[in-house]
Amino acid sequence: MTKTLEGDILDRLYTVIASRKGSDPEESYTAKLFNKGTAKIAQKVGEESVETVIAALAEGPENVASESADLLYHLMVLWADRGVEPSDVWAALAKRQGISGNVEKAARTNK
Repeated sequence: MTKTLEGDILDRLYTVIASRKGSDPEESYTAKLFNKGTAKIAQKVGEESVETVIAALAEGPENVASESADLLYHLMVLWADRGVEPSDVWAALAKRQGISGNVEKAARTNK
């Protein structure tokens, strides 16, 4: 896989996810999540986060990668549900680039 393709995959996935809004929940798992609402989507993000942590602590790299993919997918469903574009997240990350994590975290907690 080329670097462009690897970085592009999340943007392409988000486009597919966002296109499922308003689709038939009987035909699309993503549409079913949108239909169930923000609370259910957020719950799925939490579940997938826990599964990723468990994989990291007790399983091999393949399972960590698989669970991470599930987590990213559900996180992107949440973004689409809440009107967050990947570019919004990339911009937030870019603003933090070159800043100490400790300094950045302190700035967020002092707001």
